Amino acid sequence: MVRRGCGGFALIPLCDPVRCEAAGCTAATCTGAGVASNDELFERSLAAIPGGVNSSIRAFRSVGGRPYLVARAEGALVWDVEGREYIDLVQSYGAVILGHAHPAITAAVAEAATGGTSYGAPTPREMKLAEAVAERVPSCERVRFMNSGTEATSTAVRLARGYTGRDRVVIFHGNFHGATDALLAAGGSGVATLGLPGTAGVPAGAVAETMVVPYNQVPTLDATVAAVIVEPVAANMGLVAPVPGFLEGLRAECDRVGAVLVFDEVITGFRLGAGGAQHRLGVTPDLTTFGKVIGGGLPIGAVGGRADIMETLSPLGPVFHAGTLAGNPIATAAGLAALGLLTDDVYAELERRAQRLADLLNAAFADAGVQAKVPRVGTLVGLYLGDGDTPTDFDAARTTDEVLFARLFHAMLAEGVAMAPGAYEALFVGLGHDDVVLDRLADRAHRAAMTIAAS
Repeated sequence: MVRRGCGGFALIPLCDPVRCEAAGCTAATCTGAGVASNDELFERSLAAIPGGVNSSIRAFRSVGGRPYLVARAEGALVWDVEGREYIDLVQSYGAVILGHAHPAITAAVAEAATGGTSYGAPTPREMKLAEAVAERVPSCERVRFMNSGTEATSTAVRLARGYTGRDRVVIFHGNFHGATDALLAAGGSGVATLGLPGTAGVPAGAVAETMVVPYNQVPTLDATVAAVIVEPVAANMGLVAPVPGFLEGLRAECDRVGAVLVFDEVITGFRLGAGGAQHRLGVTPDLTTFGKVIGGGLPIGAVGGRADIMETLSPLGPVFHAGTLAGNPIATAAGLAALGLLTDDVYAELERRAQRLADLLNAAFADAGVQAKVPRVGTLVGLYLGDGDTPTDFDAARTTDEVLFARLFHAMLAEGVAMAPGAYEALFVGLGHDDVVLDRLADRAHRAAMTIAAS
């Protein structure tokens, strides 16, 4: 077990000095006796941060219990502040694809940081990353960087509205496009309805022009629709693949009425391959939003698309966008390093590992007599518990057994496997998940499945 005290991990003071002194610890000889626990540190977080977390799902509310606090990570592994090791299937919700602390990423970040961390001026590196994205995703004739996937989707909506001169936006039940008001809509009772605020704090007016429709069904559009925004492979309601004809139908319907088709590839972009979901599935959008992988694990977002639409953005056009940290030199350095290593051979290997993950989970559940479905699309893996069919829409996805998932989550955690603390998140593998790690994971998943079957 890795334990450190008298200063904790990564230069963050996590120890209780009184404990260290009582135990006779020094920085050179500390045995970890003074390390504060996960619970103690979470209590401190609760006093400083609403809910103790900076992203709501991390609070474990949907699975119960209290979160572990990560102190460091390497490859496929993370360690909490108490020194416990976990095989990590979160991988920063897909942002980490080469493995935690990959030497090429850390070297790129360290080198870039020596030249300054932010300038408020253009840099050659952001230009090179834009070229790298456009080279791999031909639909992105122009690329604009920002700071998150949420900013990317909100900018794409504003851009589509400014370009078309229309207001209405169509989204799909179960797709998640970040924490932007116009996209935080929930459907009403109809098959295709104007949205209702999906959270407190969003006024009805913010979603009055948002239409929410079922995933995997092509809606009939009219000339009031500015944009249709969709996850080409839905990875926020577990993992739901598009049915044949769905994306093609959206493309045709947008063309028919002159609406902008936006693919939200914040998760699938550079995760399903160099060209993303659009290349894999053979459907070309007008705009694409990116995040996660293109920052090498650092905060970043981007919108790319047709030149005539993209040049509606300021300073060339009337649709405003700006950001002090947009095109940040550290994030673009990490992104360039990551994209440079993601070759076709790497994607083929990642897909093999994703299939192995799906196979070992299916075997573990089958041996334990637990009803489950483990869908896979490329390098993405999903999980549904229960005896239903593999979901094709949000209503079907919500039939997963959330109570059983919570038990599985904690059983896996007890075995040293970290999954996202929510029943509707995808599972992620990366280059750190080699066969040695996956062999260990198979044994741990089997024990966890037997545990929940016996309880």
